[in-house]
Amino acid sequence: VASPAQRAPQPGGGKRKGKAQYVQAKRARRGDAGGRQLEPGLQGVLITCNVNERKCVEEAYSLLNEYGDDLYGPEKFPDKDRQPSGSEGEDDDVEAALKKEVGDIKACTEMRLRRFQSVESGTNNVVFIRTLGIEPEKLVHHILQDMYKTKKKKTRVILRMLPISGTYKAFLEDMKKYAETFLEPWFKAPNKGTVQIVYKSRNNSHMNREEVIKELAGIVSSLNTENKVDLTNPQYTVVVEIIKAVCCLSVVKDYMLFRKYKLQEVVKSAKDPSQLHPKLGNGKEAKLEPDKKLNQNDPADGKNDQQVAPENSEAVGPTEPRSESLLENEGGDKPEIVNPVSEGANSNENDLS
Repeated sequence: VASPAQRAPQPGGGKRKGKAQYVQAKRARRGDAGGRQLEPGLQGVLITCNVNERKCVEEAYSLLNEYGDDLYGPEKFPDKDRQPSGSEGEDDDVEAALKKEVGDIKACTEMRLRRFQSVESGTNNVVFIRTLGIEPEKLVHHILQDMYKTKKKKTRVILRMLPISGTYKAFLEDMKKYAETFLEPWFKAPNKGTVQIVYKSRNNSHMNREEVIKELAGIVSSLNTENKVDLTNPQYTVVVEIIKAVCCLSVVKDYMLFRKYKLQEVVKSAKDPSQLHPKLGNGKEAKLEPDKKLNQNDPADGKNDQQVAPENSEAVGPTEPRSESLLENEGGDKPEIVNPVSEGANSNENDLS
């Protein structure tokens, strides 16, 4: 048996990488998040892509910075030569000087934080860009509105871009507490509107979509009994995105007009006149009835008239005998029919939607 010194060298003449090196390399490839994780208390933009996450992050930065500068002006960066103002107050007492120094440190830290910063989402093909000093709904709506008007394609790997107004722990009680305050600006009397709820879960097994939708529908109804559901052309869409132990929530406008916020689809010419003129759509309205069970027809193999939900989701609506929407593959025109009864709350980690 050959001694260790006589064994043949590894191909390429280098040493074998340890497991830690492979893990670090994998993390580096997945969006360059630098150890930052998606957690409660963040605002940002949730982006889905077609496998190439590094390219997705690059496209996201380019797109967000372009339209961010348009809405909010160019991003300002700290002056490297700036000196803390506390160093000039030699005549002040020690306590006042310390307060000034702490204030300067906090100010410099905030200035060093970029307007947009990628964080680790915790699932494949999903990128989360944390925002600072930006209204995510306003920015993303502005991007989609411009792309819808100009029909100019600006991305290759980004599929969907959803604004996230807040994140919290993915537990039902946390969601109820957060949503009761969060939903007030849109749905609390005298404000009212038509609404649908879109639900998506990834890598999570303890949240039940029917319970989540029922609770959110109850909150919307309690804020104003005149709020109604419309699954065709709602004024507002409540987006619920659950990723592992974090729930992301937002309220968006023109969800159907902007093709469910799919960047690849919004630049295409509208085939349905109701998409160009939402007021012409035959949207059905009904009062929110959170206590009524969601309509789930018995599955029928090979039939296209079974009920399925958009984006692996459930939309709040009245019990009706027919389908309201289809689950579509992002970036594709052909819908994929799925069985909503047998489908679990978990989403496959490789799911591109």
